[in-house]
Amino acid sequence: MLDDFFWRAVIAGMGVAILAGPLGCFVIWRRMSYLGDTMAHSALLGVALGIFLEVDLIFGVFVVAIAVAMILFIFQRQKQLANDAVLGTLSHASLAMGVLAISLMSWVHVDLMGYLFGDILAVDMTDLYWIYGGGLLIMLIFLWLWRPLLALTFDSELAQAEGVPVIRVQLIFMLLIAAVIALSMKIIGILLVTSLLIIPVSAARRFSRTPEQMALGGALIGMASVGLGLWASLKIDTPSGPSIVIAAVLFFFAANLFPLRKFQ
Repeated sequence: MLDDFFWRAVIAGMGVAILAGPLGCFVIWRRMSYLGDTMAHSALLGVALGIFLEVDLIFGVFVVAIAVAMILFIFQRQKQLANDAVLGTLSHASLAMGVLAISLMSWVHVDLMGYLFGDILAVDMTDLYWIYGGGLLIMLIFLWLWRPLLALTFDSELAQAEGVPVIRVQLIFMLLIAAVIALSMKIIGILLVTSLLIIPVSAARRFSRTPEQMALGGALIGMASVGLGLWASLKIDTPSGPSIVIAAVLFFFAANLFPLRKFQ
C-alpha cells in the first residue's frame, strides 16, 4: 500500500506535466531553453524571499520569476546586450544570491538539496491547490494565446502584419513559463525543472505531424515520466527530480528508435 505522500506527489507531478507539455513546445520552437534555465535558477532566490517574508514559497518563487522575466524582457527590447550575455548573467547572479540569502538565514533549517533536485515528501495539499488552481488559470490563458503565439513563432513578420500584438504575446508567454517553474519546484527541483519543458516534447516531436499532436504527446510523455520517475524514487530512495529526468530521457531515446514524422 502506497502512502498518501506518494499519491500527492503523483497527482502534483501529473498536473505539472500537463502544463509543461504544451508550453515546452514553444520553448523548443523558439529556442528558449536557456531562458527557462535562467528563470529556474532564480527560483532559489524566490525560496529565500518566501522564507524571509513567511509566505508560501511558491508565491515567493513566482514573484522573483516574474521579476526576472520582466528584466529579461526589458533587456531584449533595448538590444544593447546579446541575449545569451543577459541570460547568463541573470541566471548565475540569481542562483548565487539565492544560495547566499539562504545561507544567511541561520534561524531556519532549509533542505537545499530538496529544492535543487526535488523532494516528494515536501508536497502537501496546499501545493496541490496551487498546482491545479494556478494550473487551470495558466492553461486557460495559454489556450487563448495558442493561435497568436503559434503565428508569431513560425513567421513573426507575417504575424505582426496580421495584427498580432507581438510584445504582449511574448511577455505573457514568459510569465506563463515563470508560473510553471514556480509550480514545478518541489516536484522536480530548481536545477532540473527546465528538463520537463524540453525532453518530453523533444520525444513527442519524433512522431508528431501537427503542433497540437506535439503538445499532447509532450504532456503524455511528461506524465509517464513523472509516474515512472516517482515510482523509481520511492523504490530505490533517490531524489524525485533526477529520477523523473532519467525516465524522460529513456522515453526520449525510445522515441528516437522510430522514424521521424515531424510536421512541416
